[in-house]
Amino acid sequence: MFYWELPLISLTRRRLLRDGLGLGTALGLAAFDPLSSIAAEVQFPPVRQITRGPRHHWFGYYDKLQFDPTVRYVLSNEVDFEHRSPTGDDVIKVGMIDLEDDDRWIELGESRAWNWQQGCMLQWLPGSNSKVLWNDRSGDRFVSRILDVETGDQQEIPHPIYSISPDGKSAVTPDFRRIQDVRAGYGYAGLADPHADDPAPKDSGIFHVNLETGKSKLIISVAQIAQLGLIPEAKLGIKHYFNHLLFSPDGSRFIALHRWRYPDGSRLTRLITARPDGSDIRIVIGNGYASHFIWRDPTHILSQSRHFLGNENWGDFLLEDVDGGGRVEEIGHGVLDSGGHLSYLPGGEWILNDTYPQGEARIQTPHLFHIASGRRIDLGKFHLPKIYGGEWRVDTHPRYSPDSRFVCIDAPHENEGRQLHLIDIQKLI
Repeated sequence: MFYWELPLISLTRRRLLRDGLGLGTALGLAAFDPLSSIAAEVQFPPVRQITRGPRHHWFGYYDKLQFDPTVRYVLSNEVDFEHRSPTGDDVIKVGMIDLEDDDRWIELGESRAWNWQQGCMLQWLPGSNSKVLWNDRSGDRFVSRILDVETGDQQEIPHPIYSISPDGKSAVTPDFRRIQDVRAGYGYAGLADPHADDPAPKDSGIFHVNLETGKSKLIISVAQIAQLGLIPEAKLGIKHYFNHLLFSPDGSRFIALHRWRYPDGSRLTRLITARPDGSDIRIVIGNGYASHFIWRDPTHILSQSRHFLGNENWGDFLLEDVDGGGRVEEIGHGVLDSGGHLSYLPGGEWILNDTYPQGEARIQTPHLFHIASGRRIDLGKFHLPKIYGGEWRVDTHPRYSPDSRFVCIDAPHENEGRQLHLIDIQKLI
């Protein structure tokens, strides 16, 4: 069923029933009073649930290509359980949804290297109309697979990946075994970290992977970054690691978060950038407070941090790709959420973001922010039941289509668990 012909809808019970939209689909709520002032008065753009139970579906992080270039196919992971950590024996399916064929599920393969937050790094290969890539485990190593969905040809790369260069020819990746040891939920189960007792190993770190030859090379070691510059609040017993990598729009550099975990489980973070060969490392945010980020252009980064511009609280800051961040500007103070997952829509006029669960009702709110006017447009209210917490929580992680018409999010739906939802934003922007 398609609802794109509908105007912005007032979420009342009568309208929902008339259009065949369940409350969980339109509001993302498992239990919500449709006659409340929120449901009756707030208008949101049309939304459509594009995956169904009994299996659960999700995509994961916000900085990956979920839509194919034609905006017909949407990638997804599929699993038959929830509410526990994955083990090395748990296998998920990977597939795509055909938006032009009644949201038909098309299975593409499977993975033994995944987590709830980021799936298995499933994504379309930049520069290709038909190739997808995801991480998997083969024997005693993590690998990645490149599949041509039209021909069925598949290639195994003997190394996992995290971020792919814009030309689709190379990738950078952290050591997922290390991440699993220091922060389960972002690494992969099944293989132990051989350097678990080393606070800063020289053989672990960021690897560059050639996707054409399959060759990989360690370009920045954990030992190297632990010795570079000042480590805020350095203490005995901290363990260093890398996570969250992202190529710049022109592929000339990449971002990585250098993190260190304290014995009590807390952690601090520096945001660094480097060239694809690991040279010219810059500490853009060095105060220990860095979180979600996105490139605005090849020389500017929008990142969440604190202790900038006299502001002790977290905010969204635009920085230059130089040591210390250069000229810093706060974006959307008090309007753009300071804890969400950030993306620039094509053209750079709008920022797509979301929130973590807020209030007793635990409502997550994906939203758009118009930079020039400072205007925020909420795209819906999605309830996250308390059972979705910690490692297996469901962040909405909004992802946009290449033509900026759609936003796809992950959110639980009634008794079907996590599913994909498509929001039509074309009339908003």
